[in-house]
Amino acid sequence: MRRNATPEDFEACRALLRTGSKSFAVASLLLPKRVRRPAAAVYAFCRIADDRIDADPHATETAVDELRDRLYRIFLGRPGNDPVDRALADVVERLRLPLQPFEALLEGLAWDAVGRRYETLDDLHAYAARVAGAVGAIMTLLMGERAAGVLARACDLGVAMQLTNIARDVGEDAARGRIYLPLQWMRAAGIEPDRWLERPRADDATRSVVARLLRSADDLYARADAAIAALPADCRVGIRAAKLIYSDIGRCVVRAGFDSITRRAVVPRARKLWLVLWSLRARFERRRILDAPPLGSTRFLVAACAEGP
Repeated sequence: MRRNATPEDFEACRALLRTGSKSFAVASLLLPKRVRRPAAAVYAFCRIADDRIDADPHATETAVDELRDRLYRIFLGRPGNDPVDRALADVVERLRLPLQPFEALLEGLAWDAVGRRYETLDDLHAYAARVAGAVGAIMTLLMGERAAGVLARACDLGVAMQLTNIARDVGEDAARGRIYLPLQWMRAAGIEPDRWLERPRADDATRSVVARLLRSADDLYARADAAIAALPADCRVGIRAAKLIYSDIGRCVVRAGFDSITRRAVVPRARKLWLVLWSLRARFERRRILDAPPLGSTRFLVAACAEGP
């Protein structure tokens, strides 16, 4: 029997959003209700899936298989007895969301579960495309936009945000036995990854790799920024605010001397408010899209979402 979503189900999703990501929660308040409500359901599923893997250091691909089964039940219209599942099933049915970006997200989590490492920046982009670029593509669909150029830039934004997260969380990831920095970059800086993982430190070599990663994120933020004006007018401010707040996390890492081992970068509340106010001008920008192909790692997401379910 189909379990229909209730207002309480969506409120449970919003509660997860408020506690799980303060930056995204602030930006989401600037989105119209037609987007904010389904976005909470999408975020809630992503949050519980990510927590399922991150919270358990012994998580295996079996845990991802369980999440994948849960996802398929949602898409078949037979969600489990959970508010997040019911809410997402409602959103999937009403907005005809494609399955592929959700499958991509779970594939990225499967890579986490096996402790996958990334030799090059392109390899890291492939991971970021799955755990964050896919969310950018889904958000674009929630706004009612399916143009391939806009989807490509939304994926750029998601990948940029994930690179920022990685640069901020180097120490926390190391404590879990994980390295997300490109291994080639580490070796080029004179770092032997396995030896470094035994004793993570914010030395000059590590700081140089973090700085390099943030520069790569900034390049993608610039690409994404060009397409925000192509979004529906009532969505531009929220997305610009999310972009500004997340990129400012990188600025905090810079101000800390690229030390993300002994400290965690946090954007102060007053600074977030200023960035939100600065983002208000996005509503009045003229439509433009950067004429650049999608990243090779996100091309499959653009194709899946531009073509429809």
